[in-house]
Amino acid sequence: MSTLEIATHAPNRSVEIGGRSLAYRTIGEGKPIVLCNRFRGVMDDWDPLFLASLADRGFRVVWFDYSGLGLSTGERTYDPSKMARDPRDLIEALDLRDVVIAGWSLGGMVAQVFFAMHPERLSHVVLLGTTPPGPLVKLAEQLFFDTAAIDTYGIEAETILFFEPRDPKSREAAKRSAARIAARTEARSPRVPTAWAASTLSGPRSPIFPAPAVLAALQSTTIPVLHVAGDHDIIFPVENWYALNAQLPTTQLLTYPRAGHGPHHEHPEATADHVAAFVRSTAR
Repeated sequence: MSTLEIATHAPNRSVEIGGRSLAYRTIGEGKPIVLCNRFRGVMDDWDPLFLASLADRGFRVVWFDYSGLGLSTGERTYDPSKMARDPRDLIEALDLRDVVIAGWSLGGMVAQVFFAMHPERLSHVVLLGTTPPGPLVKLAEQLFFDTAAIDTYGIEAETILFFEPRDPKSREAAKRSAARIAARTEARSPRVPTAWAASTLSGPRSPIFPAPAVLAALQSTTIPVLHVAGDHDIIFPVENWYALNAQLPTTQLLTYPRAGHGPHHEHPEATADHVAAFVRSTAR
């Protein structure tokens, strides 16, 4: 089997910890990278080509369902400060060392909270289409909140949410990514309940991630941080990261042109290349 096929059909596993069952999948061997998912995301919402590309570049890739969502049990929440216990407990249960913590969108906030609370566990932080903590120079677009609350995402909604609808190449990339994600037809994670997820949305605001301790950690850390974004992210504009350039001593910013909120789904292999080069070339 190719690594892409292995990623597409990776078996469901689980660990019992903290009074709940955490469902996860893993592929590859080497340095562990733990992926925290987006709003309304479950294990089946990662593009398998991105996962496979990370594995092909020497990572042990671990991705999971948050407590109470997908195939995991326990109390569900979209509070990043509480959600961070999921990667903490999974990393402990799997006895992972020298970890790269990664997070997309909401999962990027979770990854940042984990980084601030448990820096001793980490070698690197990789953030994908997420927001920095604190006040923002550019707000999200209402279009994201209107689209994110739709019951079932079709290709048009996914293109609006995660790609750049105005660019033909981005629209084609959206179709290819959606087809790869849909290739898994068995043993899938249940969808996140739409009504519950929609009830946690509150529209554009600043700050969207009020976490002074996390901002302070980013400003003083020796851990290398990489943020990968599209230049037109309708929920977490990349301009908010560039506004902090002088304040974040270890943060590198990579921005794809004519791309949206899911840069690693539009450019899965290139993003894996960048992540691997970043981890290989930087150290605490």
